[in-house]
Amino acid sequence: MPPESRPRAKSAAKSASAARASAARTAAGRSGADKPPARRPAATPPADKFAQRRSELAQATLQTLADLGYARTSLREIAQNSEYSHGVLHYYFTDKLDLISCSIREYKTRCATRYDDVVAQAADVDGLVAGFLQRLGETLRNDASVHSLWYDLRSQALFEQFLRADVVEIDLLLQDMVWRVVSRYAELMRREPATTPEAAYALLDGLFQRALLRQASGDAAAAEDLQRQVSALMPMLLA
Repeated sequence: MPPESRPRAKSAAKSASAARASAARTAAGRSGADKPPARRPAATPPADKFAQRRSELAQATLQTLADLGYARTSLREIAQNSEYSHGVLHYYFTDKLDLISCSIREYKTRCATRYDDVVAQAADVDGLVAGFLQRLGETLRNDASVHSLWYDLRSQALFEQFLRADVVEIDLLLQDMVWRVVSRYAELMRREPATTPEAAYALLDGLFQRALLRQASGDAAAAEDLQRQVSALMPMLLA
């Protein structure tokens, strides 16, 4: 090849290479345009995050609240007995009533399903009664301080209007919990209930509260006596 033709060949090669690169970029661009844009995961709305954080704090401070009791607590005292600062608690809760109400709601909402698996799995009357009585004794022994806080709040709701709506709502959840047990018991016995949901709940709740006072006083027989009393009561709830 003559020397003067070499620059022309190199120039032509560069032009061809540039054209191929441009065509590749264009094709890639078209291919990318055909694909839908990647979706980002939906962000949790701030309000939901705030409610979630309140729920977490309420669960974490529940035992502290139960140990101190209603009358002896303030946000500052709760903070001093928990891992959270007073500033954090005050940011998420207006005052101690707000925190206590949220805490007890978290616990009692979970409690309201305590016997549901017993009801669902019971194949006969003996299995239902045995499972129900076992759970009843366990929660009296293991959760006495939290149950005490609940009864404390229920009494305070007579004086604190702020608590009344929550207490009434939680009370209805617990009433429904008891009635599911009674209804399944009646079904397995092939009889009809002889009482109303309100009356059945009041009877069982009264026995439980009395046993709780005995348990808190150190009476080791409180749980067994409660189980025996409830076992004797259940046939009386049927027609």
